[in-house]
Amino acid sequence: MKFPFFLACIFCFAVSCHSADHSVEQVAGDHPTLPIGASAPDFSLPGVDGKTYTLSSFKDARILVVVFTCNHCPTAQAYEDRVIRLTTDYKDKGVAVVAIMPNNPESIRLDELGFTDMGDSFEEMKRRAADKHFNFPYLYDGETEAVSLKYGPIATPHVFIFDKDRKLRYSGRVDDVEKPTRTPHTLDARNAIEALLNNKDVEVTTTKVFGCSIKWAEKSNWIGKARQEWAKEPVKLDTITADGIKDLIGNKTEKLRLINVWATWCGPCVAEFPDLVDINRMYRRRDFEFISISADEPAKRDKALHFLQQSQASATNYIFNIDDKYKLIDAIDPKWQGALPYTLVVEPGGKIVYAKEGPIDAVELKKVIVDDPAIGRYY
Repeated sequence: MKFPFFLACIFCFAVSCHSADHSVEQVAGDHPTLPIGASAPDFSLPGVDGKTYTLSSFKDARILVVVFTCNHCPTAQAYEDRVIRLTTDYKDKGVAVVAIMPNNPESIRLDELGFTDMGDSFEEMKRRAADKHFNFPYLYDGETEAVSLKYGPIATPHVFIFDKDRKLRYSGRVDDVEKPTRTPHTLDARNAIEALLNNKDVEVTTTKVFGCSIKWAEKSNWIGKARQEWAKEPVKLDTITADGIKDLIGNKTEKLRLINVWATWCGPCVAEFPDLVDINRMYRRRDFEFISISADEPAKRDKALHFLQQSQASATNYIFNIDDKYKLIDAIDPKWQGALPYTLVVEPGGKIVYAKEGPIDAVELKKVIVDDPAIGRYY
């Protein structure tokens, strides 16, 4: 039985956070949440649109909705469209919505990025906002987290709703169902907005918040610990035949399979390999596997293994068993013209959904992986 997604996300991801996150209760205790009735703390933060926003930027709004959210969290991604709709539905009623990204990007491990194609850097925020066509300002607080510390969000997303006097009237979730394909039972944030627009008291002023815990700067030591763990993982290199390769391409598993053909003498192969190792660390605890196939001569096996060990490539690694490159090409993909590197993404059942001759674009490849139905952005 799977854990409910909100429990998984509270500890970041159930699949990857055994040592990589704190519980929401711990975070809340370390960084207290702004109490109901408190005044909105001021801020001056850069937006992805190139502007700098302060509290006074929204002085004409009857109601101010501040949403602490981020790129990488699956719950945050699950709520993006709902925040967009909320902004659209209330923009002509005097309601302003602003999103703040509270995470320190240096405090996020690669294995916490299993549901996304990007982390929480400012540049990646710009890409996510463009991809999703955000209709609200998206502000970066990851460098100092000074504003986030004043508000004290518990998880992403966490909504703070302020009245015309900028007193906090609601703090909590958007609604009670995180999965976009399901219908919420309680529209908590909308209910609070409607009450304030009608000069009524907010009936439910606070709720619990489910999602990924905030990546405060003090968590950055996790990155070093992760590198130490990865460095200890064994690296192997086995031989494979043409028939074995055809079986790999056939992919009779339930996993999305990333296959990269490379060689130690191929400069672009060596240059891009660290990106492939990172991608494996991001997604390997999901229904995903990375397989590398060396096109080096079998006599150069030790050299290929040495490179893989230096790269900490603890995925499944093969070297073609004979020195006949054309048989290798035919076994991999008849459409492949033979230039290295060559990279494939193969769905369960053997459908090739991505084929790239030459260096990969890591940004593009991660998006292909996480948007594939075999993986997905949601739990």
